[in-house]
Amino acid sequence: MSDVEIKVRANGPYRIEGPVKVVDVDGNEFELPGAVFALCRCGNSKNKPFCDGSHQDAGFEAESKAK
Repeated sequence: MSDVEIKVRANGPYRIEGPVKVVDVDGNEFELPGAVFALCRCGNSKNKPFCDGSHQDAGFEAESKAK
């Protein structure tokens, strides 16, 4: 079984790598943009739940580090 890695990028999205499914509130599966993709966490993407780089123009800042 392959591992899934979710990397929190500084001032950016969640980077997902590995075998996963992303489903909506009704249980419908999203078509993934590739084997490695990013999920928005700034709320400004026009392609939610996926990142479109809008965090850069929005000035999104979030420093999330493991303790």
